[in-house]
Amino acid sequence: MRSKKQLMMIPGPTNVPDRVMQAMTRPIINHRGPEFHEFYSGLIEKVRYAFQTKNDAFILTSSGTGGVECAMSNIISPGDEVLVPVNGVFSQRLKEKVEVFGGRPIEVPIEWSKAATPEQLEEAAEGHDVKAIAVVYNETSTGVTMRGLKEVGKIARKHDALYIVDAISILGGDELLTDSWGVDLCVTGSQKCLACPPGLALISVSERVWQAIEATKSRAYYFNLREMREFQKRSETPFTPALSLFFALDEALAMLREEGLESCIKRHRKCAQTFYEGIQGLGLELFADERWRSNTVIAVKNPAGIADKDIRDLMRERYGVVIAGGMGKLKGAMFRIGNMGIISEREVEATLEALKGALSQLGHFK
Repeated sequence: MRSKKQLMMIPGPTNVPDRVMQAMTRPIINHRGPEFHEFYSGLIEKVRYAFQTKNDAFILTSSGTGGVECAMSNIISPGDEVLVPVNGVFSQRLKEKVEVFGGRPIEVPIEWSKAATPEQLEEAAEGHDVKAIAVVYNETSTGVTMRGLKEVGKIARKHDALYIVDAISILGGDELLTDSWGVDLCVTGSQKCLACPPGLALISVSERVWQAIEATKSRAYYFNLREMREFQKRSETPFTPALSLFFALDEALAMLREEGLESCIKRHRKCAQTFYEGIQGLGLELFADERWRSNTVIAVKNPAGIADKDIRDLMRERYGVVIAGGMGKLKGAMFRIGNMGIISEREVEATLEALKGALSQLGHFK
């Protein structure tokens, strides 16, 4: 059954440009042949541009979660202490990945409407032999963005710790200077701000990470960064890549370069501001503290007496606009709107109009 096209305004997967979708129809090529070698070398350079890095970069045929697991599995040995601020579902998962590989997470619990400050992380690191500081830059479950990443990078260096950043739902939608902020391992996903179909994770790896890997008893096989580096020397991947998705990513990153990363970020910020002003104009309360509101995920508390499921169902069925509900302990208490990818004033206005119509039908304006 063919589904009717909808306006996807969830925090990923996002709407995908036609030219990116069309790129997936390119003929399949030999991933061990010269055509792929030339293509892949160019694609990696585009990935480096997105990360703003000169470090090694890799593309994984996996979800963003796989990218984070790759980062953790390659550097954590049993007993290693990893500092992790937890303020939502995805930062909680980050903590759990530390535990899976035998690490000892130093959890910094943060109220879910807020983000950790550099000062809180500095204090938490004192007295510990920290192997890494691992943070979720943009907590997708709450619409909260952690500010002060540059300062956290300095804290990591002070403690001779690696700096790991989950930027899955924000890279391309807000500022992220991987090298100048001292980020050692940075991870993102194809299906968020890059406006590509889901199925790929991107990761940048600093020289400090390679040094740490040599001293780590890694249990990674599919996500083995050493193997990836050896294969990348000949412009290949260790295992069969999702070729059609690689073609799509190449086109999406070409579009990013055409627009310019700075312009792309400004566009996301402008649309986020329109969303925040429009939502408050409808008499709704935003979830995230104003100091940490995200440019890419707009989190809204349910209006009194109205369930988010009813809002979401009406927006989808009557207006063809799809938004998301809450996650974890916030399930049933809020809804979330993705402000990612090819977002423009047109999509913002269509979403606000659909939200207004659904709220009107549910009696919000009585």
